[in-house]
Amino acid sequence: KTSTFIQCTYSLFVGTAAIGHAQHCLEIFHGFSDWGVHTSKVCEPVWSEGAQGLTEHIERYRNCPLMHETVPDQFKPAIFAHGARIPFPEPTLAIRRPRLRHPEDVSLGGGEARPQQGYPV
Repeated sequence: KTSTFIQCTYSLFVGTAAIGHAQHCLEIFHGFSDWGVHTSKVCEPVWSEGAQGLTEHIERYRNCPLMHETVPDQFKPAIFAHGARIPFPEPTLAIRRPRLRHPEDVSLGGGEARPQQGYPV
């Protein structure tokens, strides 16, 4: 039996009202590793070089395959306001099903296999 996995990339976009708050977030999260699960992942915060602002991020993700009905909610982009999750705006286009790759098909560019994280399909 062959299992297929969806690779997970963990990203967090934090929007602040003042640049000083953003700089403080970078300092607080730099090196964070107390995830509550066994992992060697360490947080490496950086300034966003692509989309800026909530509206641009919504437009980037609302019609992407991550929002397909077959993707579990825990893997989808989410928006929070005052600590509570709020509904993500509805897509404006038909959402394509995500393309699945086998673990051996994914590499880090140097030919070494990258371990997959995700859920079996």
